[in-house]
Amino acid sequence: MINKKIGVLLLFALLVSFGAKAQRATSMRINEVLVINEDNFVDDYGKRHAWIELFNNSAGSVNIAGCYLTDDKSNPKKYPIPKGDVLTVIPPRQHTLFWADGEPNRGTFHVNFTLDPSKENYIALYDADGKTLIDEIVVPASQKADVSYGRTLDGEGKWATLSKVTPSTNNVTLDSNEKIENFKENDSWGIGMTLTAMAVVFSGLFLLFIIFKQIGKLSIAASKRNAQKAAGEAVIADNAGQESGEIFAAIGAALYEMSDDNHDIEHTVLTIRKVQRSYSPWSSKIYGLREVPKK
Repeated sequence: MINKKIGVLLLFALLVSFGAKAQRATSMRINEVLVINEDNFVDDYGKRHAWIELFNNSAGSVNIAGCYLTDDKSNPKKYPIPKGDVLTVIPPRQHTLFWADGEPNRGTFHVNFTLDPSKENYIALYDADGKTLIDEIVVPASQKADVSYGRTLDGEGKWATLSKVTPSTNNVTLDSNEKIENFKENDSWGIGMTLTAMAVVFSGLFLLFIIFKQIGKLSIAASKRNAQKAAGEAVIADNAGQESGEIFAAIGAALYEMSDDNHDIEHTVLTIRKVQRSYSPWSSKIYGLREVPKK
C-alpha cells in the first residue's frame, strides 16, 4: 500500500514538473522581424511600424508577462512586458506580434524602442529575472521594404530573408498538397489508387466476415450452455438432433405397441343428466305474452 502511494506521488510530481517546464517562457523564440514597413501590416491604431514576432515553441501555453524585450545588449531590461494582460498568454505553437514604434503608452505590445534600417539591429528576449537570455538575433543592415527576416521553420529554423511576409502566422505555408502532387506524378491514370481502394474495401469485408463468423460460433456455444442448464444435463452431445432414422423408427414402434394398454377405450355412449330447477309461474314467459283479440 505504501509503495503504491509513493508511486502515485512520483507520477504526480513528474506530471507537474513536465507541465511546469512546458509553461516556462524559455520555450519562446524570436521568429520574424520586419524592419521597414511601408505597405505591410498595420497596428491597432492603423499605423505601420517595424514589428517583432515571437513564437511559442512548446506544447503548452506560455505567459510572457514580466519578460523583457531589448535592442541593447547592455540593457537587457529595456522593455518590460506588462503583467495583467490576458493576451500575453501565448497558446502552444502560436505567435504574437510586438510593434517597434517607441510608443509603449499605446499598449502592451508597443515597445519603447525602434529599429534602424540603416544599420544592424540587435533584438533579444530575456526571462523575468532580467538575466536569463531566452533568444537573440542580429538583423542585418540594408533590409528591403516590406520584406521580413525570419526563421525558415517556425521556432527552430535558420534565419533568412523570407519570400513571404507572414506576421502572426506560420513562416512556411503550403500552396499545394504534397500527397496529391505525388499521386499526379506517379499515378496519372489513377490505377494504383483504384487498386488500393478495392483492396481496402475487400479487406474490410473479409474482416467483417471473420468477425461475424466468430460471433455466430460464440452465440451457438452460449445457446448450448443455456440449454444444458435448463435441462439439468451434465453434457450435451455435439451431434444433438442428428440421430439416425433407425432410432426414431424404434421409438415410434414402441409408442405404437404401448398405445392400446395405456389409453382408455372410449365408447359412443351419450349420458344425459337431469337437472333440477325450481319453477315459478311469475317467471314464465307465457304470462308476459299479449293475447290476440278475438273477433
